Amino acid sequence: MSTQTAGTRPAEETRRTWLREHSELGVSLLLFLIGVLVLTDALTMDVEIAQRGPIGPKTVPVAVGIGLLVVAVLLAVDVLRGGRGESETGEDIDLSEPGDRRTVLLLAGVFLANAVLIGPLGFPVSGALLFWGSAYALGSRHHHRDPLIAAVLSLVTFFVFNNLLGVPLPGGPLMGVL
Repeated sequence: MSTQTAGTRPAEETRRTWLREHSELGVSLLLFLIGVLVLTDALTMDVEIAQRGPIGPKTVPVAVGIGLLVVAVLLAVDVLRGGRGESETGEDIDLSEPGDRRTVLLLAGVFLANAVLIGPLGFPVSGALLFWGSAYALGSRHHHRDPLIAAVLSLVTFFVFNNLLGVPLPGGPLMGVL
């Protein structure tokens, strides 16, 4: 029994070493899965509302999905041929310090809140909260200026998509006013 354990150990160590040396394949797999998801979503999208010509709302998601798949395959091929990513050597990054979890959690919360609130409040309000919350999470502390800039950005984005590009965004309670 001890010879069997000793015999399987080097094989297990070799497998772990191989996986550690080819860890970028995980990134490639993630990009591939996201590409498949984006393509599936784009190709099953109902576009009758916003279709106004040969280039419609499907064009960009399909291009992004194909781009993700191509990058995933190219990355996998590069990794399998021995390519490795270089470690970060920037002056402004101290790799010995832990990541800033507070900022990541704040940004995740802001994006989640936007996804939940866009239906009932509409894009102008949820977009303003998204822009303002993102600025706050990333360190801006101009409490009087940031909400105004966020409101202007949200309204401009709403008008560009809704009126100029023909991509309907939910207006929420402000629909009658806008």
